[in-house]
Amino acid sequence: MREYVERLKEIENEIIRRKTFDYLSRYNTGDKIHKKQIAFHKCQKKNRWVFGGNRSGKTECGAVETVYMARGIHPYRENREQVFGWVVSLSTQVQRDVAQAKVLHYLNPSWIEDITMLSGKKDSPSYGVIDQIRIKNVFNKTSIIGFKSCDQGREKFQGSSLDFVWFDEEPPKDVYDECRMRVLDKCGDIFGTMTPLKGLTYIYDEIYLNKGNSDDVWYEFMEWADNPYLNKEEFKKLDKSLSSDQLESRRYGRFKSGTGLVYKEFDESVNVIEPFPVPKEWQDNISIDPGLHNPLSAHWYCVDYDGNIYVVAEHFEAEKDVLYHAKKIKEISDKIGWKRDYDGKLTALIDSAANQRTLASNKSVTDLFYDYGIKVNPKVNKDLFSGIERVKQYLSGKTKKLFIFNNCVNLIRELKSYYWQEGDVPKKVDDHSLDELRYYIMTKPSLTPVKKEKTEIEKDKEKLMRKILYERKRK
Repeated sequence: MREYVERLKEIENEIIRRKTFDYLSRYNTGDKIHKKQIAFHKCQKKNRWVFGGNRSGKTECGAVETVYMARGIHPYRENREQVFGWVVSLSTQVQRDVAQAKVLHYLNPSWIEDITMLSGKKDSPSYGVIDQIRIKNVFNKTSIIGFKSCDQGREKFQGSSLDFVWFDEEPPKDVYDECRMRVLDKCGDIFGTMTPLKGLTYIYDEIYLNKGNSDDVWYEFMEWADNPYLNKEEFKKLDKSLSSDQLESRRYGRFKSGTGLVYKEFDESVNVIEPFPVPKEWQDNISIDPGLHNPLSAHWYCVDYDGNIYVVAEHFEAEKDVLYHAKKIKEISDKIGWKRDYDGKLTALIDSAANQRTLASNKSVTDLFYDYGIKVNPKVNKDLFSGIERVKQYLSGKTKKLFIFNNCVNLIRELKSYYWQEGDVPKKVDDHSLDELRYYIMTKPSLTPVKKEKTEIEKDKEKLMRKILYERKRK
């Protein structure tokens, strides 16, 4: 009987111990849910990033994703029987204090088969630097989590074939490229969690702007207010202690250049929308910025009955002649059922530079487009600053009036990457879509109320009323 009681006590103690250490089962459960962390885990893309401020909960995403994959218990993905992945930190000290500590936090000790240390003792792994952790997974097999630091150099990242790599903070470009090669043959995953403190780096170009238009790329911004576990009074104090420049990255996780964004009013979560069937009555115009060696950009614009503008289609290509572009514009127009005039031709706005002759023809770009079935109007308002201000009006305010279908990837990219430079002029790089957006928006009314000048009669009436009120007060 005594032996039976002792055995029961052992079982009870083991249950308590497992509950104590099983932080993974309590992750994002209960009354408080970090919705953006869940969105990260649910995403099926192969190259996922969280750009987050300090204390926003971004590192938890990477640590939990790592343990999910190693244990074979990912709730939103097909699990693999044996997994080998790397956790990559900037240095061994950062590894020990941040990523390694988070992984150990979510790893129940009963799941660990063995630990190989670079320094320190494996019976106290949190105080040393880990090389690899061997983990028992639910398939009764072994997965391996390896730890790497960027200060080891690119050569230390060669050779292995991996199922995943988690970057805790932004790695050097050569390390990032090497790790992408490591996951290639297993169709593995890259995921990163970082605070953008280095400015407009390659991650800004490849992930945030997605210049390669990769279908595998996904990102999310995460800030203090997104973290339901962060004390609100605490982040109010932090908010007051940081400058506006520091807040951009430290709180909101935003990329920042030495100069400011031109269209800081652009909010991708609001201004970019899913495509939907647009009523034919809303169709308004096509706008074109011509290019031969530079990209030609064309977009199709619609306006609803409330004056909201919708950018519904895009053509964007370089190194092609006018005939090619005209064919593509007509193909897209046919696909979306775009209107034509009484001659059966498409109509569009175009940069006045199109009136110049091309090197390959005696005719201008305007004439060539007409010959190929598109009447282009080169009489557009090209004033840069008034055009920018008009676009800002349609992007800003509580009721935004410019919406872009998410398949217009080049226009979206340019809006996100258009910066002021010295001399308070925009940097003239990657702005072809923005030029023809301005040409179109300048055909729309200004949203700033214009003060109407009072007539002489109205002024006399006001003067008379003031006189009458004054006389009444005296009495």
